[in-house]
Amino acid sequence: MKLIKEDILTLLEEVKDPEIPVLSLVDLGVITGVEISDDDHVTVNMTPTFAGCPAMDYMKKDVERTLEKHGISNYTVNMTFDKPWDSNKLSEKGRQHLKEFGLAPPPKYDLILDLDILEHVKCPYCDSDNTDMRTPFGPTLCRSMHYCNNCKQMFEQFKPL
Repeated sequence: MKLIKEDILTLLEEVKDPEIPVLSLVDLGVITGVEISDDDHVTVNMTPTFAGCPAMDYMKKDVERTLEKHGISNYTVNMTFDKPWDSNKLSEKGRQHLKEFGLAPPPKYDLILDLDILEHVKCPYCDSDNTDMRTPFGPTLCRSMHYCNNCKQMFEQFKPL
């Protein structure tokens, strides 16, 4: 059976972000390319969400384990910054999973990141816009802390980048 890119991406849906286990690396947008050569050598290109992301090595190893688990032993997994990650790379399915997990998904934006979208976040619990950013520093580099004035819940936002 000839390997195709879509099959590899389907397999990689199993690989979850170690900090947000409801989000696959595919939906997160860190899988930036899959190439298959004529001799069925699979190359997976990844980019981390942040240069200093402590989960980079773990994610790469998890991709390798998943490929091996499915009988793919002829592979290379590259961690690269050639195609920098930004939050617009999150899939719609990934955005929904973030919300269900209790993390406000980052809004999509054009070219320039408007500071207003960092401070005014829709609550993932009640969908209210009546929220305040409490601190841009969350438990990880990619999250900020917010408070909903309607449902009185603290929540995290996956930061737009």
